[in-house]
Amino acid sequence: MAGTNASPSSLTPLHWLAVVTALVSAGVHLVLGIEFLPHWMGISFLLATGGFVGGVALFFANVRRPLLYLLGIPFTASQIVAWIVLGDPGGAYLAWEAVDKVAQVLLIGALVVLYRRES
Repeated sequence: MAGTNASPSSLTPLHWLAVVTALVSAGVHLVLGIEFLPHWMGISFLLATGGFVGGVALFFANVRRPLLYLLGIPFTASQIVAWIVLGDPGGAYLAWEAVDKVAQVLLIGALVVLYRRES
């Protein structure tokens, strides 16, 4: 459905789940990015923040949503892979990491379902 209405009142609970989980992950990345600056990890967290916020902005602008969902899946999955590969950044962020990873797994699930429904 390329012509899906961009009005917030037309969004399903699944759309809102995707938006909220993307913003939760953006918020976690923003906090961690600020904490880690000027280290390269701080910069990478802030870039990820921009990716999540940019995705939400494009979603509300109704820009090629199926493609946005399709691109959001590997983008979000790469955040999980990077976390596994790089490990715990400093050890003091376990609660933030747990919230972020749960949000990201839910976001991937929502994006898969939305892609299948709307493409």
